[in-house]
Amino acid sequence: MRAIWKGAVSFGLVSVPVKLYSATESHDVAFRQVHAKDGGRIKYQRVCSIDGEEVAYADIAKGYETEDGEMVVLTDEDLAQLPTTSSREIAVEKFVPRDQIDPLLFEKSYYLEPEASGAKPYALLRQALVEADRMAVVTVALRQRTTTAVLRVRDDVIVMQTMMWPDEIRKPDFNVETGEVKDAEVKMAQMLVETLAGDFDPAEFEDDYAAAVEEVVKTKIEGGEIQRTPTSTKTGGEVVDLLAALQRSVDAAKTARGESSDDAGAHDKKPARKTPAKKTAKKAPAKKAAAKKSTTKKTAAKKTARKAS
Repeated sequence: MRAIWKGAVSFGLVSVPVKLYSATESHDVAFRQVHAKDGGRIKYQRVCSIDGEEVAYADIAKGYETEDGEMVVLTDEDLAQLPTTSSREIAVEKFVPRDQIDPLLFEKSYYLEPEASGAKPYALLRQALVEADRMAVVTVALRQRTTTAVLRVRDDVIVMQTMMWPDEIRKPDFNVETGEVKDAEVKMAQMLVETLAGDFDPAEFEDDYAAAVEEVVKTKIEGGEIQRTPTSTKTGGEVVDLLAALQRSVDAAKTARGESSDDAGAHDKKPARKTPAKKTAKKAPAKKAAAKKSTTKKTAAKKTARKAS
């Protein structure tokens, strides 16, 4: 893992220098939007909704839309006046009981690794959190914006979880009408809960959707159901197979001429053996002709020189 931030956790007069790492990563299946006919990727243009013209990045500004639909354009000078911070401090504000924080507030998780000089105070903070069974509410500046977060311990590592602001949590705009619930129904529900009771083990669950997508893709590749496009190349800095790239270019050229790759390939292979003999027969007189021309030029040059003298 690569550290994305460096700073220090401060509580009281204690300071713990730490590194910040992203604790999670998405393995969600990613699809690309392509043309169903030939598999070409769909490109999007930045077009102005008023004049319909394409807009360059240099001409794009940030706009704030008001409730009545008006647009307020903010300049770089306006943005420079906004309150930002580059503090490298994770400041502990208070230690609160774990059950007082609604998990709905949690946003993103990070691992905190102590620097060599902060190993002992790191262990002290970790032990204090475990024994008090509390979480530390902190303020921290990430991407130049101050946000709230909590510190808790997971597998001997302190985890920081950023939190959303209270006004970012939506309230349900519907009422749940359950009607009368009978005692017998409640007991039956409790029996069902006890029947399915157990300990949570995340390893028992898997992303069957991603596995199913991979299986479908594998089957299509093995069956030859794959779109070869002129821009089909390996990404990520890998070296492109030159022979394969040339073959795709040849196939594309033949297709443009209305020939199929198989038919055109068979047509090209027949005269291939005779070509060397024909080329050799024609090349010999070509050299002689070149020699004659060269001699003629030299002779003309000599005559010119004599006349001049």
